[in-house]
Amino acid sequence: MAATAEPTAGAVAAPAQSDKIPVRRVVAFFAMVFGMFMSILDIQIVSASLAEIQAGLSAGSDEIGWVQTSYLIAEVIMIPLSGTLARIVSTRVLFAVSAAGFTAASALAATATNIDQMIVYRAIQGFIGGGMIPSVFAAAFTIFPPSKRSIVSPMIGLVATLAPTIGPTVGGYLSHAFSWHWLFLVNIVPGIIVTIVTWNFIDFDKPQLSLMKKFDWLGLAAMAVFLGALEYVLEEGNANDWFNDEHIVMGAVASAVGGLIFFYRVFNVEFPVVDLRAFSNRNFAFGSLFSFVMGIGLYGLTYLYPLYLGRIRGYDSLMIGETMFVSGLTMFFTAPIAGALSSRMDPRFMMMIGFASFSYGTWIMSSLTTDWDFYELLLPQILRGFGLMICMVPINNVALGTLSPDKVRGASGVFNLTRNLGGAVGLAVINTILTQRQQGHYARLSEHVQWGNPEAMDQLRNMAANYSSHGLDGTTIAIQKMSGLVQQQATILSFADVFVLLTGLFGTLVLCAFVIKKPQSGVGGGGGH
Repeated sequence: MAATAEPTAGAVAAPAQSDKIPVRRVVAFFAMVFGMFMSILDIQIVSASLAEIQAGLSAGSDEIGWVQTSYLIAEVIMIPLSGTLARIVSTRVLFAVSAAGFTAASALAATATNIDQMIVYRAIQGFIGGGMIPSVFAAAFTIFPPSKRSIVSPMIGLVATLAPTIGPTVGGYLSHAFSWHWLFLVNIVPGIIVTIVTWNFIDFDKPQLSLMKKFDWLGLAAMAVFLGALEYVLEEGNANDWFNDEHIVMGAVASAVGGLIFFYRVFNVEFPVVDLRAFSNRNFAFGSLFSFVMGIGLYGLTYLYPLYLGRIRGYDSLMIGETMFVSGLTMFFTAPIAGALSSRMDPRFMMMIGFASFSYGTWIMSSLTTDWDFYELLLPQILRGFGLMICMVPINNVALGTLSPDKVRGASGVFNLTRNLGGAVGLAVINTILTQRQQGHYARLSEHVQWGNPEAMDQLRNMAANYSSHGLDGTTIAIQKMSGLVQQQATILSFADVFVLLTGLFGTLVLCAFVIKKPQSGVGGGGGH
């Protein structure tokens, strides 16, 4: 039953008892969704084009990764903060200013002439853009009644999963067709439109400027150190040999100290910078856990596929983008199916289907060889895209759909943070496993490629003879080639190990789905329903 109480200042307005939504709110919501799409897309849009950016800025190989890392660190700080900022200044001001700032930072990134400028501009872009993401989730579960959720929830689920998946595709096309500058220039016109529309049409809530007097600045600083240092350690740890590097140790210590201060402030000040009370809701807690694991799958595979295609198959950014497009297309066509099922099926069964689909896709990938191409990767990508969409819609509904409107705004920031942190942790673990398992496989395979192995010697002689017939130093080239083949096979085996672990992880989630309480029909989110 719809709430009848008048909304107080700063509270989200409840929808009318009829399920009719004002047109201006629908227009505002679509503009917000597009803004969120741009913000999430820009995490991965540079991933397939880092080589072009590196060449254009004359950056070193150890510097270019910061084009992504700086964005992620800044965004992960802003996402949980956005709920509190929306209460203080209103959703309208926060979103419109975020859209305008994101657009301006995109323009600055396109004008960067060196790597230092690019890193700063990308950090600004990530921080300001992070304010747009949770606001959309909060709006979806507060201004729309439960009867509309089967339409709205798949939409935001599609954007949250599709944007990072097609990022390499969009980036690959833009950098090939034009130049790397267009990875950022493409945001400008849509960004201006989103800014204007959201400023003029959002009317969901009112600012509570009096809360600024209670704002916990120490808590904000502690959270920034905690999350920023944590993201740095996760992003750079494997490349720097983890705790054998003093900067990683310093980052870990800073994160631990920041975390202790942050959590102390959260539970002991009147107006904490992030409200964690939503975790007392069992469904939100488990929904956030599932979102964390989905972040591992979403960002992990968006990283693994291009890595395999580039390192083993020798694909360029455009070819990688075309191959990766399959998952995005599958998500697009699965979204309406997920929406229809969400109003008819127990969300726990939907999660089980999604987790099982994702798990089966990674199980197929565990048989990966050096010869796998578009068609071998087709079914795993379809299963991945289908599984992600079927999972994300019920996870969003279960986590946020049963919270009261006053909690949704703050909870949506924490909920989105879990997905990003899942991606960061997942990438750190995946990179570490790839490195360690590759070394182990190389050592084991090398034992079989030795002078006492007749098959290895025959292949080495044949390769040497082939190069010698062309007037080259056949023996030296043959040994180098043989070493390369062993290295390549070790790499493939390490990929297979990661896919087996992901299979086990998502297979376990199939069993965990029923830990969640079945949500009661018509409860929560939509204005107090």
